[in-house]
Amino acid sequence: MRYVVDQDMHIHSFGSMCSKAPEQTPERILQYAVEEGFSTVALTDHFWDETVPMPRGGWGPDFYTSQNWEHIRQQLPLPAHDGIRFLFGAEVDMTLDGTVGISPERLAQMDICLISISHFHCTDFTISAADAATAEGKARVLLDKLEQLLAKPLPWHKIGLAHLVGQKVSGGDPDFHGEVIRLLMGERLTALFQKAAALGVGIELNTATFSFGNEAEREAVTAFYAHAKACGCKFYFGSDAHAPFQSEHHRERAQAMADALELTEQDIFRV
Repeated sequence: MRYVVDQDMHIHSFGSMCSKAPEQTPERILQYAVEEGFSTVALTDHFWDETVPMPRGGWGPDFYTSQNWEHIRQQLPLPAHDGIRFLFGAEVDMTLDGTVGISPERLAQMDICLISISHFHCTDFTISAADAATAEGKARVLLDKLEQLLAKPLPWHKIGLAHLVGQKVSGGDPDFHGEVIRLLMGERLTALFQKAAALGVGIELNTATFSFGNEAEREAVTAFYAHAKACGCKFYFGSDAHAPFQSEHHRERAQAMADALELTEQDIFRV
């Protein structure tokens, strides 16, 4: 049966330093879910667990020092509404040396955790400046980090891989974006997608990135996720919203991608 979008699993509140929208409260997020008739939404503010040593480099320490547990837990308890699951989680980074910024203890206290390996605008923290300068370097690092991540002993039933090929990979250049994705495609990616499917991790379809600069970029992104589907991966949708917005930006783009990939209910990742 055709999948009709009923979720938004990647939402930031004003608690994320990059939000700058005091009106983006948990209550406003729940109101959005009610208005859209969603069954599930998730609060996923940026987070670095202070018990995990943070590599010194790039902007990471300046950004994440204040994004600790005491900071993000101030949003609890989340408001409730009949028929809606409101999940508490976080978005964490994987650095260029393979460190993931969350401990098992904190993971156990969350409903969901989104891990980003593709924040390639964060040079010298998530990727070296040299690798960030070329499509070949970005594609190689993305595959290396995905392989490292999938080898970690994580509770995969509540882990999502945030915006694997979002526009943060390319800096917004649609031609460069398509080139990076074409370099990813191959036997190694197939093996990694097959492992992701076996682990049961969720692959994010990030609707903030589905505003394409040209048709070639749309085709490249769609082909990437179609390959993940062919390998048995499960998907979830996330707007990556940092402020209240007209929700059709999420729903329309999400439904368009769901239809392009011919997703059914069986293809959807459920925490």
